[in-house]
Amino acid sequence: MRIGILQCDDVAEPLRDTHGNYPEQFERLLTRVDPTLAFRIWRCLDGEIPDAGEFGEADAWLITGSKYGVSDGDAWIERLCAFVRQLWQARRPLIGVCFGHQLIAKALHGEVERSPRGWGIGVSFNRLIERAEWMQPYQEGLDLLVSHQDQVKTLPPQTRVLAASDFCPFYLIQVGECFLGVQGHPEFTKGYSADLMTLRSDAMPAHRVREGQASLNADVDSELMARWMLNFWRQALRSV
Repeated sequence: MRIGILQCDDVAEPLRDTHGNYPEQFERLLTRVDPTLAFRIWRCLDGEIPDAGEFGEADAWLITGSKYGVSDGDAWIERLCAFVRQLWQARRPLIGVCFGHQLIAKALHGEVERSPRGWGIGVSFNRLIERAEWMQPYQEGLDLLVSHQDQVKTLPPQTRVLAASDFCPFYLIQVGECFLGVQGHPEFTKGYSADLMTLRSDAMPAHRVREGQASLNADVDSELMARWMLNFWRQALRSV
């Protein structure tokens, strides 16, 4: 399977040598589950947005996280929203992570807002609300690393909420048969999460940073989410 990575940010330069850039993080995560995967990267943050003529360049698509907000109004974000709508019309499999999750909602007429709950950092603890066929192996919780201020406020049509928490009610969503969005970061490691919190600590309440760092003692379900992502893409490809 060929994965088209729609890159929407770079890892901050002080952390890049240690932790790699975002496409590398996803490649490491996903190839642990399936070493036969192939990847192509589009640097959307630099205006490199695919068009419908490039659908054949990937079997399935992935939108990364970003420090930018989907409502910032940048031209590349609006062009990426337009490409997401093209993928939707063509029933092409797409997964969005954090910013990507929010961008799917925005592109398909949902709403995203700056959360009144503040920063979500460290490990988030979520309950499964609905069991999907591709959730193999299944478990009742989904705990992933997070780093976000924005959240999906209003869901697009044809959306099912699959996992939620009190902090993030729309944590894992499926739109139709071919789109999936997750607010958490399965590609993050605990080391990267810790270093990212330290790097951004001046922008966050000190108590939230302490809570986030302490939460890193918990187990995370990154590899499980990677398996679910691959299962979802494969199921969506069969439905096209």
